[in-house]
Amino acid sequence: MTVFRSFTALVLSTALGTTAMAANPMVGGAAMFEEKNIVENAVNSADHTTLVAAVKAAGLVDTLAGPGPFTVFAPVNAAFAALPDGTVETLLKPENKDLLVKVLTAHVVPGDWSAATIAAKANASPDGFYHFKAVSGDALSAQVKGRNVYIYDESGNAARVTIADVDQSNGVIHVVDGVLVPK
Repeated sequence: MTVFRSFTALVLSTALGTTAMAANPMVGGAAMFEEKNIVENAVNSADHTTLVAAVKAAGLVDTLAGPGPFTVFAPVNAAFAALPDGTVETLLKPENKDLLVKVLTAHVVPGDWSAATIAAKANASPDGFYHFKAVSGDALSAQVKGRNVYIYDESGNAARVTIADVDQSNGVIHVVDGVLVPK
């Protein structure tokens, strides 16, 4: 079993363009440190300024800095910019805080889920998808296509994992290129 897990991790790491047992990857031009929590690392990523602003506006800083563990599918700024004009600005308004919390928690899963584990579960599934629930209560699905892992929301929108397994003291971040939209 351990040999299988190691092999799966090595294959997935190679497929995702990372090296097994390597140091934490750089994200947004900043080093990510395993001894720091999700928020402490995210604030240093130039690629996640929109996400950090949204987490602050939603009042989720203390939660995501808490003990967890959490798996966060963290959209980059370009993913938020690809939403229809005015979407981010509307979500950041105080009167839309509940909706903002729902959108953000649709990107968070309880537990510490490595990309290798997610991919192995998807590959072992008869339909090729691993189905799981976000903290928001929304359904997410993972699928492996070629060398990539994709996360889907309930509407079928896909976010590709671009940087996997960014370990944190309270979980793991997987950088994604899309925003998951809850129903």
